[in-house]
Amino acid sequence: MFLLEGPQAAREALRYRPDTVLELFATPTAIERHDDIRAAADEAGIEVVFTAEAVLDAMADTVTPQGIVAVARQSPTALKDVFADDPRLIAICEEVRDPGNLGTIIRAADAAGADAVILTGRTVDLYNPKVVRATTGSLFHLPVVVGVELAAVVERAHAHGIRIIAADVGGDDFLASRALLAEPTAWLFGNEARGLEEETLAQADLALRLPIYGSAESLNLATAASVCLYETAFAQRS
Repeated sequence: MFLLEGPQAAREALRYRPDTVLELFATPTAIERHDDIRAAADEAGIEVVFTAEAVLDAMADTVTPQGIVAVARQSPTALKDVFADDPRLIAICEEVRDPGNLGTIIRAADAAGADAVILTGRTVDLYNPKVVRATTGSLFHLPVVVGVELAAVVERAHAHGIRIIAADVGGDDFLASRALLAEPTAWLFGNEARGLEEETLAQADLALRLPIYGSAESLNLATAASVCLYETAFAQRS
């Protein structure tokens, strides 16, 4: 199980995955402010347990949980189920260690209309409280796979005609290969500090780098991933 803190996370879980919500705790004031959450809980047959602010503060990981905390059941997607639907855009996170980055990548993948996010290697726990908060509910909008090896993902992707593109500072110029993005694509994102290891890069079909036009040393991983995913979404939908 894992915690959902704040009204937005609870709202999205109740709307998209009410079957995963086990318990819902709230202050009377918070429920008055967010009566849609009360209605969604009633529809899902989930009792709202009223508590004091101090109780919620003790439950939550955040300093200010905004009066609502839920307990949900972990429900990652199986790898085979992702590829059963012939996906066209996937984000693969290989050893992404920062919770905020992973949550933001999931949120960006959701916004760009990606079909799934796959966590491989020693990527941070999907249900880390900071990851969950950073997704702002996108965790419940698209399939997320955990605990698989990159080689297995690459094998399945190739079997379905999906190109693996690594985002890497040593890759080819992004703009020169932009036309390829219209085809089924799985982006491979690596560790914030080290990037992708050589043996990991070798499993990709090609590597691309985003251009830096100003004086910045580099882009934050989640920012770079957002650009890559949106550029691909633009190409596939044009």
